[in-house]
This record gives sequence, C-alpha cells and structure tokens, in this order.
Amino acid sequence: MCLGIPGQVVDITDPDAYLAKVDVNGVKRAISVRLLTDSGIDIGDWVLVHVGFALAKIDEREATATLDAVKRMGRAYTDELDAFRSTGVG
Repeated sequence: MCLGIPGQVVDITDPDAYLAKVDVNGVKRAISVRLLTDSGIDIGDWVLVHVGFALAKIDEREATATLDAVKRMGRAYTDELDAFRSTGVG
C-alpha cells in the first residue's frame, strides 16, 4: 500500500530545481516540490509527500491528524516510512 504522508519543509535545498528537504517523523529527505510551484512553499510549511514528490500543501492541523491516522495503521505506516527513507530525490 502506498500512502501520502505529511512532512514539514525544513530547507529549500535547490530552488531552481524545485527541491526541498522535508522531515517526516524524524526522517529527513530531499523531495521535489515542482508540483506546488503555484503554492509558494516555504520553510515550516507542511506538504503531503508521495514517492519523493510533494502533492499538496496542507495545514499543521491536517498534517497532525493525518500522521495520527496513518500511525494507527501499523504496518502500512512503517512500510510507508521505510519507502520514504529509500525513495525520493537525492
């Protein structure tokens, strides 16, 4: 199962290549934010991440609720976190 998982932008690593570093439950990974160029992504923003791409900008309340929900999924959550560690840009 593949899930979109919330991550918080901690750095804009390469604005010209649309790359940002996000933190998902302590795991930091470079991802593409190209799909959200019209959203104005900044450090501290929350995004929904799937296979190395930010798909949507979300607020902190939604991010917290989503993380709580996926954590309750048990194995699906740990599988998604493992996938996040091993995929993405850079």
